[in-house]
Amino acid sequence: MSGRLGVLLMTYGSPAADLHDLPQYLAAVRGGREPSPELVEEFRRRYKLIGGSPLIPITRAQAAAVEKRLQADGHDAAATVGMRFSAPTVLDGLRELSELGCETVSAIVMSPQYSGLLMDGYRSALEAAVAELGARAPAVQLAPAWHREPRFIAAVAERVRDGLASLPDGAPVLLTAHSLPRRVADAEPGYLDQLGETAEAVASALGLGADRWHFCWQSAGHKPGEWMKPDFTDLLPKLRDAGHAAVLIAPIQFLADHLEVLYDVDIAARQQAEAAGMAFARIESLNVSPTFIGALAQIAREAASVAAS
Repeated sequence: MSGRLGVLLMTYGSPAADLHDLPQYLAAVRGGREPSPELVEEFRRRYKLIGGSPLIPITRAQAAAVEKRLQADGHDAAATVGMRFSAPTVLDGLRELSELGCETVSAIVMSPQYSGLLMDGYRSALEAAVAELGARAPAVQLAPAWHREPRFIAAVAERVRDGLASLPDGAPVLLTAHSLPRRVADAEPGYLDQLGETAEAVASALGLGADRWHFCWQSAGHKPGEWMKPDFTDLLPKLRDAGHAAVLIAPIQFLADHLEVLYDVDIAARQQAEAAGMAFARIESLNVSPTFIGALAQIAREAASVAAS
């Protein structure tokens, strides 16, 4: 590649720390549908319990670490963030990289598995940002799914290994992903395959036997209809009845601390595990794990190579 490389890390975003924009944020996430007052108050309660979402600061830290890693590897690089549903937007991030002189930008959705139905909004946001910037826009390449990237798998395996060290020998590992409405999952079999491949790769890297790990779902939403099974809560009584006294939750889709980790797992899942009579632990989120940052840097280089070809 030639010229300065830009890296744009894209994720959902979060409401402001004081939650004044929570209704607008929830409406954006829901495709413009206004949330009910009850839903707003429930999410206000959750965000207050976790002290507000740290997702945007963590994603900024991840971008800074990727920039540092690429520069250490000899690349003229800059990295920043773009949020899909809050500021700083994808347009904000791409404009920043343009102003920094980046000729090529690798745009990475901060979800290793890619679903067109769930994530093509990032592609649309990139296309709109390029159109807005016009002649000032750099060449942009959206990274494809990276659910089997070796350093990403290694980073998750490191966290699982550390988490198991605090639990009794033989504790089962629940590898989780964000639940989906059944109708969405039925339309996205390739996405489900990617999630399964990630789970199997992590288990293989750890040398876990088939009886030591389970893929399951978490964070089922508020929309009516059937959601994917098994939810981790479906597995807890079965694991307890099989003689297990503890369980480790290991998200394989969430890459930073945010609401679905700090509330859905650390608070709600813990309460449910303890109600089932089991000790509970969660892996430390990847956040700025050096191994994970190495994965993101490699993904950025690969995407930039495609853009240059």
